[in-house]
Amino acid sequence: MNTNIFIDNELIAQAIDLSELKTKKEIVDLALREFVAKRKRKNLGELKGAVKFLDGYDHKELRCGNDSC
Repeated sequence: MNTNIFIDNELIAQAIDLSELKTKKEIVDLALREFVAKRKRKNLGELKGAVKFLDGYDHKELRCGNDSC
């Protein structure tokens, strides 16, 4: 689909500097793909109660190992 839109040139320039992309089309395509992917991700709050952990599971111990944090 062809669409004509106004996009801030300074914003496009910043996006090009932050990426390895070279064209406005590539930047807009990537931005839309990242936007859709982000919106599709589950909110962590929605996962509350969905994961069952083993008895005695200690996430802090696994994060810190045997060292004290």
